[in-house]
Amino acid sequence: MSVISGQTRPDSLLASRFRTYLPVVIDVETGGFNSKTDAILEVAAVMLAMDEKGFLSADQTYFHRVIPFEGTNIEEAALKFTGIDPYHPLRIAKSEKEVFQTMFKLVREAVKASDCKRAILVGHNAHFDHGFVNTASERHNLKRNPFHPFSSFDTASLSGLAYGQTVLSRACEAAGIEFNDKEAHSARYDAEKTAELFCRIVNRWRDLGGWPTP
Repeated sequence: MSVISGQTRPDSLLASRFRTYLPVVIDVETGGFNSKTDAILEVAAVMLAMDEKGFLSADQTYFHRVIPFEGTNIEEAALKFTGIDPYHPLRIAKSEKEVFQTMFKLVREAVKASDCKRAILVGHNAHFDHGFVNTASERHNLKRNPFHPFSSFDTASLSGLAYGQTVLSRACEAAGIEFNDKEAHSARYDAEKTAELFCRIVNRWRDLGGWPTP
């Protein structure tokens, strides 16, 4: 564990807190529920950081719109739900492979900078996002997926425990986090709100004595 002037570095605190796994908040907006056949339309990743007192916060956000992969399926109901128009002429999007290659590289860099060994996905109903991330990695034969292959932190479950709410907007409200329904269902917005919620829960647990003070 790294020290500066006799004190543990914040990046080492983060590694210690989560057993050398770096929590990275992910949100994907998609054209349906089947990760094998349905398009990824947007993806966002929020990297987290920890201060010298052991409090967790959002650090940086990666977001990009995604060009649906060839042969993809997009459900009309999904587009109505998210409000995303994947065919808008002014939509700035990149190929799925390029988007995930860039995101994985940024996550690996964050893992290294935090003295961690691997990333662990944080998501609201994390199984959904995790499935799409893993499938995209497999689809493009991306060898260095930085995320644990099956473990994750699910803020739906955590907020159900901490606040008695499992819907993201209601959990944020219960946690005292501002939530704008008109901005919801954007990968960037939902990922940043999920990150805020996760940090609020982790920090509240720390305040209650659930993790030793640095």
